[in-house]
Amino acid sequence: MEDVLVKNNPVRAIHDSFKNLVANLNTSRDKQSTGDYVLSSFSDQQWSIVYRTSWMARKVVDIPAQDATRKWREWQAEAPQIKLLEAEEQRLLLPQKVKLALQQSRLFGGSGIYFSIANDDPELPLEVETIKKGGIDFITVLSKDILTAGDIELDPLEKLYGKPQWYEISGEHSGTQKIHPSRIAIFIGNEILTPQELAGVNQGWGDSVLQSAYEAVRNADSTASNIASLIYEAKVDVLQIPDLGNIMANPRLRTLLEQRVVLSGQLKGNNGMLIIDGEEEYSQKTFTFTGLTDISHQTLQAVSGSADIPITRFLGQSPSGLTSTGEADLKNYYDAVNSMQTLMITPAMHILDEAIIRSALGDRPEDLIFEWSSLWQMSDAEKSKISKETAETIKSLVDSQLFPEAELAMAAANLLVEHSILPSFELTEADIKASIEEEEEKEAQRMEAEKLRLQNPEVDDND
Repeated sequence: MEDVLVKNNPVRAIHDSFKNLVANLNTSRDKQSTGDYVLSSFSDQQWSIVYRTSWMARKVVDIPAQDATRKWREWQAEAPQIKLLEAEEQRLLLPQKVKLALQQSRLFGGSGIYFSIANDDPELPLEVETIKKGGIDFITVLSKDILTAGDIELDPLEKLYGKPQWYEISGEHSGTQKIHPSRIAIFIGNEILTPQELAGVNQGWGDSVLQSAYEAVRNADSTASNIASLIYEAKVDVLQIPDLGNIMANPRLRTLLEQRVVLSGQLKGNNGMLIIDGEEEYSQKTFTFTGLTDISHQTLQAVSGSADIPITRFLGQSPSGLTSTGEADLKNYYDAVNSMQTLMITPAMHILDEAIIRSALGDRPEDLIFEWSSLWQMSDAEKSKISKETAETIKSLVDSQLFPEAELAMAAANLLVEHSILPSFELTEADIKASIEEEEEKEAQRMEAEKLRLQNPEVDDND
């Protein structure tokens, strides 16, 4: 920090980093001062080549997309409604298409799921309330080379601020068709945070997830390739031949030498005898691989970190170490996947889900919701503990008599299903009502029998 006089007014200049002139730190002679960040631009074709040729790049793209969709979601509704919703999702192949859309968006920076509504103009905003049962004709995944984003809305007071005002689909036979954004579920790879940059080179889309992970993937692939090449140098035979330079200069002598070396190798084999001239010297050079495992592991950890995937999940291997279970890393990763489901997939599919609900049921129940299925699988001991605690909780609530029987029975049934204690157990309000009426009828009959017994004490109870 130093004071500078500008027009008789002292101005204090503040340096925002550590500086040491003696050690050249943060000066023009500091080697770190030449380092800088450069944004490399890759075409979709180049990203496709990286994805198809590098197993690590493929895993960076695929693993989160697979994990976000493999357990799918659970609708919270009455049993008949759930069956209709699940049947509609299967008809449209929704889980598979969401997975493909996520893969494309992660690889290329964006993709979309277009859903076609019968007898509806795709250029107009979707009025989801008008969708009838079976109203969705089909849904299809569109890569961003087919789905072109229109002008980005740059007015911060507009509803679509920072988003394209329309999209265009280029069909082989149908030509170019404008599509309103409300008819497409848009998925973005790595988001670009400013609308001005979004409207630039990326043309309304985000970055590939490989953009920030590319250096780590390339370094890991290069390291693995170089280590594989070293295998050939693990043992090198060295034969010192007198006057080798003059021999190599003479084509005839060089040919004889080559034949002689080949013959010597054939005679020696792997463990056989080597016959050489008395003036020649033979030795072996061996290479040790100490430390290469650590180097390789470090490069793989860099890829794992850049993709935000635990290395145990990335490589499909058990955690190393006597006390390491990998549970904490896996739970953190599953939390990250759940965040992606909640903060990215659910908002992107909001209008599509509303259309699916009406296409499956014909209307929109107010209390209809869904939850993403948990990726974490409990052990048998954990399941047993939860089952016991759940049963004790239900029993204590029943004994307290603080809640109506019908509501408590329904809540208990949902709790047993949600915790997978009785996953196939179904209890409807009609079942509860019938059970309560049956119990009330039995109680009335018992009370009537007790009244008759008191009025006629001489009558035997068994009569």
